[in-house]
Amino acid sequence: MDLFDAQATTASGVPEPAANAPLAVRMRPRTLDEVVGQEHLLAEGSPLVRLIGPDAAAASIVLWGPPGTGKTTLAYLVAGSRRFVELSAVTAGIKDVRGVIEDSKRRVSMGERETVLFIDEIHRFTRTQQDALLPAVENRWVTLIGATTENPSFSVVGPLLSRSLLLTLKPLAEEDVRALLDRAIEDERGLAGAVEVEQEAREHMVRVAGADARKALTLLEAVADAAGPGGTITAELAERAMDAALVAYDKSGDQHYDVISAFIKSVRGSDVDASLHYLARMVVAGEDPRFIARRLVILAAEDVGLADPQGLVVAQAAADAVSFIGMPEGRIVLAEATAYLALAPKSNRSYLAIDRAIADVRAGRAGTVPPHLRDAHYAGAERIGHGKGYAYAHDAEHGVAAQQYLPDSVADATYYEPTDHGFERTLGERRAQIRRLLGRTD
Repeated sequence: MDLFDAQATTASGVPEPAANAPLAVRMRPRTLDEVVGQEHLLAEGSPLVRLIGPDAAAASIVLWGPPGTGKTTLAYLVAGSRRFVELSAVTAGIKDVRGVIEDSKRRVSMGERETVLFIDEIHRFTRTQQDALLPAVENRWVTLIGATTENPSFSVVGPLLSRSLLLTLKPLAEEDVRALLDRAIEDERGLAGAVEVEQEAREHMVRVAGADARKALTLLEAVADAAGPGGTITAELAERAMDAALVAYDKSGDQHYDVISAFIKSVRGSDVDASLHYLARMVVAGEDPRFIARRLVILAAEDVGLADPQGLVVAQAAADAVSFIGMPEGRIVLAEATAYLALAPKSNRSYLAIDRAIADVRAGRAGTVPPHLRDAHYAGAERIGHGKGYAYAHDAEHGVAAQQYLPDSVADATYYEPTDHGFERTLGERRAQIRRLLGRTD
């Protein structure tokens, strides 16, 4: 998102939200004085404070902290009046990054200040994508601000981390969350005193939100909508309204990735009840059923594999059915495929086999195709020996012709090693018999 192209900003650089923007967006701090919970970063003369202001020096930053602690807000404040472009590592690619860098270089050459490039969830960028940022950071073609919820020592490449200032944000304390809720209830940007909030309801929201300011404001907005203008938010009303709010929040928040991860790992782990639980959470949250179906197709090939070849057929049929009938009936199809795959025998040997073969090819061990296997259907092929000596498998006993199929460079390679799980046990027996007929030994 390019804030200069999309919307106006305040004097401090924070985007001016639309009137119908979510409460968490409308209440985003506009100055350092409104930021709560990060006193260790906001002390006078601290590195962060020195980076804020019209005359501040440019420096790339990595902001590390839990969700909802103010990473995006601090990025806006550091950017100030400079051009600010926000990318999400979940959806952006190397082409998007290079586009921002080239645009900033052009602007710098015309006498403008460099663009501030904010990359949310930078840990989701691959090493190659992160490496592409190095020249721009080193030459100050852009000021990079990366936000991550994971330890940068493990999730951000060393050269990029060494060229950036690492700032660690702490989880918000309960009093910080309480202060944010009270401000949002009274502030003109927020609810402007339109609802009353009982103390028990407020404390319930504080507990449920944990250390996450964004979640707290999302919950407050949900319960305020349920109460209506002039209404009172009671503890009972808060509990009812917050159940739906938490599901909706998780769809677009970090929980989205945690739930799909838990879903896949539960199916892989053969726990059908856990698999259906996480499927239900995604269905209730309104997750795109086609996304779930695609993940099941991948899982069927990667984790069930040839231990049950029917698994891929079931998963693909489920994907087709969901696209055809949609929701809510699609939940039944997804549940059927989920249960089948969770209870199916598991094997990832095909997945491992193709990766081993790819590794050999990339390492230069492809070799030349044996002459007897080369195409012999063109004039002159026989003269140069193509196809000469080829043994036709259907003419051989058992339908297996003993001849060399792999190139010399990998003649002894073994890529596929079946397990004894499900149908793959049968394939393993066949493989052993075929290797004997081919004269190959393990």
